[in-house]
Amino acid sequence: MINMILFIFKKKRFPLILILSITTVKAQWIKQEAGTDASFRSISAVSSKVVWAGGTKGTILKTTDGGQKWQVLKIEGAETLDFRDIYGASAKIAYAMSAGDADKGAARIYKTKDGGKSWKIIFQTTEKGAFFDSFDFWNEKEGILIGDPIDDKPYILRTSDGETWIRIAKEKLPTIKQGEASFAASGTCVNARNENLAWINTQSRVFYTTDKGESWQVVETPFKQGETSGIFGLHFYTDKDGIATGGDYKEDKKVVDNVAITHDGGKTWTLTERANPDGLKESGWVLTDKSLLVVGTSGTGISADMGKTWNAVDTEAFHAISCYKNDCWAIGAKGNLAKWKK
Repeated sequence: MINMILFIFKKKRFPLILILSITTVKAQWIKQEAGTDASFRSISAVSSKVVWAGGTKGTILKTTDGGQKWQVLKIEGAETLDFRDIYGASAKIAYAMSAGDADKGAARIYKTKDGGKSWKIIFQTTEKGAFFDSFDFWNEKEGILIGDPIDDKPYILRTSDGETWIRIAKEKLPTIKQGEASFAASGTCVNARNENLAWINTQSRVFYTTDKGESWQVVETPFKQGETSGIFGLHFYTDKDGIATGGDYKEDKKVVDNVAITHDGGKTWTLTERANPDGLKESGWVLTDKSLLVVGTSGTGISADMGKTWNAVDTEAFHAISCYKNDCWAIGAKGNLAKWKK
């Protein structure tokens, strides 16, 4: 967008006209070439250069130059799997989680230690009803995973060595409501921070722990539980401050409440104004200037005042976002990949 400013100076008989052209650059997504038509619902920015993404057909994407070039990696034996979440610990180490029915061989966690050249299955279950939704890590070796509930309890796995995963005892967990679960939509249903904190969302509630999963509290949010609607993801940018994004994936353009915030570590949640464009927001981030950036299949919205007002960026459909400081990437269906330019 170009704004023209006209100055007229009178000098004797002839006016001197000076035109200054001031160009303002609008914040936007700049498309990057993924090199694949696989669909993606997970992305993890390790740094301003290193980013990993997980998708369908057993596909992993990786860049080490900020997205100028992306490597398309195929995990042998995972050709039918959908990697709904991924965590990059470094340029060498990453974890990939596949979502699908465990009794059909689709509930797996892979790990690479050599930059994606080779991958090893570090956990797999065939338990009836198991279905992985999302995971996150406190550090390179300690992580936590949420799956669909079994026997009225959340299905939560932990690892303390980056290799062995153990299910948290049901006795330590709150009871699940009828029909309550998480959405395997953007790889952001779990958020782990620092050494002990973690939050997990279902459609309408947030479970949180301050001792790395040994004990849990659960709170209601303003989002309503629905079969296809509710909270789709969380992002905490401090130990106290976080956002929840959501909507309805079957009516993804419907005008609904789609962002809530907390400033007390997830104990209470307040809806913001509805993020524009209206509709589903699956994933969000808070930039270093405290701007809220949210994405979904209805488009991208940004707020400079913590959700009091919103500006619609575009209607491009993305499922997930991940940032390192102000370097952000968003990803979606059919290799739709972009980097944020402010």
